[in-house]
Amino acid sequence: MPVRTTRKAPKRAIPTTPEILEEANVTPDPSELNSNWQIAVQAAEEKQAVDLLALDLRGVTSISDVFIICHGRNSRQNQAISDEIERRLKDAGDRALSIEGYTNAEWILMDYGSFVVHVFSEKAREYYALDRLYRDALALIPQA
Repeated sequence: MPVRTTRKAPKRAIPTTPEILEEANVTPDPSELNSNWQIAVQAAEEKQAVDLLALDLRGVTSISDVFIICHGRNSRQNQAISDEIERRLKDAGDRALSIEGYTNAEWILMDYGSFVVHVFSEKAREYYALDRLYRDALALIPQA
């Protein structure tokens, strides 16, 4: 006998690769996103985050709308990047739902719900390769 539950089934992401979007003449509109991801990007830039990348994940995954990926040159810089992002977003009225990995600073993950910030060490970024894993996502800021 099937078990009944009141819990709703999770929504599935609609696969929208650049090719599918092009065929349908649909362009994802970045203005529909929570704009606080831009504050996080500016804060990371001010602390000299390396290879800063913001990806629009709508349609690619249901984890989050935006991933911000960067790395620092050492654990102190990673913590400084994380601290500045947290401070600037707190001033804007946005608090992280969760911050993980701050003590070791190899991979600091800051979850703000609609966007997630990943601050890696250079070695961890190369190993986990999130930018390669989500290569189908639309880049929101130009790659340097």
